[in-house]
Amino acid sequence: MCSTHGLVTSDRPLPGRRRVLGLLAALAGGAWRPASALPPRTLAFPHDHGSHPDLRTEWWYVTGHAQAAQGGRRFGFQITFFRSRVDAAQGLRSAFAARQLVFAHAAVTDLQGRRLLHDQRIARAGFGIAQAGEADTDVRLRDWSLVRNAADGSYRAEAPGEGFALSLRFAPTQPVLLQGDAGLSRKGPEAAQASHYYSQPQLEAAGRIVIEGQGRFEVRGCAWLDHEWSEALMHPEAVGWDWIGMNLDNGAALTAFRLRRAAGSALWAGGSWRAAGEATRTFSAEEVRFEPMRTWTSPRSSARYPVQWTVDTPAGRFAVQALLDDQELDSRGSTGAIYWEGLSDLLDAQGRRVGSGYLEMTGYAARLRL
Repeated sequence: MCSTHGLVTSDRPLPGRRRVLGLLAALAGGAWRPASALPPRTLAFPHDHGSHPDLRTEWWYVTGHAQAAQGGRRFGFQITFFRSRVDAAQGLRSAFAARQLVFAHAAVTDLQGRRLLHDQRIARAGFGIAQAGEADTDVRLRDWSLVRNAADGSYRAEAPGEGFALSLRFAPTQPVLLQGDAGLSRKGPEAAQASHYYSQPQLEAAGRIVIEGQGRFEVRGCAWLDHEWSEALMHPEAVGWDWIGMNLDNGAALTAFRLRRAAGSALWAGGSWRAAGEATRTFSAEEVRFEPMRTWTSPRSSARYPVQWTVDTPAGRFAVQALLDDQELDSRGSTGAIYWEGLSDLLDAQGRRVGSGYLEMTGYAARLRL
């Protein structure tokens, strides 16, 4: 178990941003097409910690919170690597063909400074620039990396960004949590909308966060890792999702999500609950309900995000409260999306804080396309 008790964004233009966005649009095509359902299978580790290049979309997502050893300054952090198969390039023989693209995001929420710092990367896999290893977690993009140590199961993340840097180690304290039906997680009303998905909650986080102009902070905290891969995640009616991954102070782990239509109604929902040392309880689509309580409007995208929620689950009713309203990320230089993702507290039905984690909201500025 692990627990700890004004915005500036790094949105500098990336080299060739228009060219990159044009390439992504051409490769993605923007149109939904039906796909076959993923076959149920037993996830096998460490192999399934690695990349699955035969499927279209994959990500390794680490979020968490940490406090500085001196002064108690509190931070949220996020580092994510995405792999995307480029269908149009699969049949090309050239070594220069962009068969796989690798993206990465990293962000720091500085609660004392009331700001979010964010950076991003994109490159095609190969030539020593970017890779997503298949044998175990080993994803790299230039000088950014997330690598798993097979000896002890820990992860090392390095992300020197614009205005900040992350150098963190994540040590597991609990077994892998298989989401959905033994790791096969439905994401819509049709069987094709599904992913292979597992989480590693309650990771002990330790390392260094650097905020340029303010110093280097040795930190300790708690993190959550999601690894998910799929062929067709989004139903054509879905515009985005709302998701929480929460580490509770008593060692429990709560996941809840919903896929959302344009009018705001839930198309699909799900999640899980695992108390420390107990079996996982998987939620059905009918058992999870998100109710927005307070919204914040971005001055940049004009998107309105619910930054406070009531979330009903079989494990109880909870409140989710953003610790900083403005945690909107502009990733148009890599994935092409503007979305909200940030450090939030979890409160029980009596209003008592019981944990912390991350809230993610996509599809509010524009329809999310995967």
